Amino acid sequence: MKQILLVNDVVGHSHVGMVAMLPILTYLGHSAYNLPTALVSNTLDYGHFNVLETTEYMRGTIPVWRKLGFRFDAVCTGLMFSEEQARLVSAYCRQLHSEGTTVFVDPIMGDGGRLYNGMGDRQVELMREMVSVADLTFPNYTEACYLTGIPFRPEGMDWPEACRMLDGIAAIGAQSVLITSARVDGHSCVIGRRSDESLGFRQKISEGPYFRIDYDEIPKAFHGTGDIFSAVLVGHLMRGETLRESTRTAMTVVSRLIERNLDQEDLCLGIPIEKCLDLL
Repeated sequence: MKQILLVNDVVGHSHVGMVAMLPILTYLGHSAYNLPTALVSNTLDYGHFNVLETTEYMRGTIPVWRKLGFRFDAVCTGLMFSEEQARLVSAYCRQLHSEGTTVFVDPIMGDGGRLYNGMGDRQVELMREMVSVADLTFPNYTEACYLTGIPFRPEGMDWPEACRMLDGIAAIGAQSVLITSARVDGHSCVIGRRSDESLGFRQKISEGPYFRIDYDEIPKAFHGTGDIFSAVLVGHLMRGETLRESTRTAMTVVSRLIERNLDQEDLCLGIPIEKCLDLL
């Protein structure tokens, strides 16, 4: 059992962010803890919402945990709501990393070739700072484009271009990299690059530093599937499985969850993960 800290938002009306991740990590046998970046009434796509940023709470909580001697085997960061918050989390992750904690960074910024509402160039720079301390980061294709400065192309990339994009993110400082929602040589896929400095989550040397796993798209865009992917990925990596194995498992789980819930009308609600734990 590993002690895993999640740094993400808590949404009151939807299975996304922390709400989606906590039950998955617990089901996979880990002890999961949380440091919320914000309390959010509902996903922003409803058009009306309320957000309470929790930077001051975080600022007060971290020294309390230090005084109590709380330690974590891994920390996984998600959505940040301000420059001050991103700097606070980045500094905390650097300290944890120096103590042996594995750092996972989901640089949540955008999708579909554009940044989310409220995100700008400054947030991109702050996410680069977060990525620089990551043992593993897993942006989607849009976020990878913003991190590297490579133009977004709806048709995607060829394999050499995909490898250069992975290298570009590694150059920021991340030890290992995944890019989700990629399109390479006409196929939807997740691509990866393990660390040059070590095997990086027990990846086999014979497999080489790069890999690609294709998938068939399901035309149903549930909110929170990225959070589910992250939780399953981290949960299996912290069990000692390889980066490729854990990536494939996370992809399979997300696909099964979507297929089971295809009849759900309100996709903003996310997937009711507690009813689907048997698929993990």
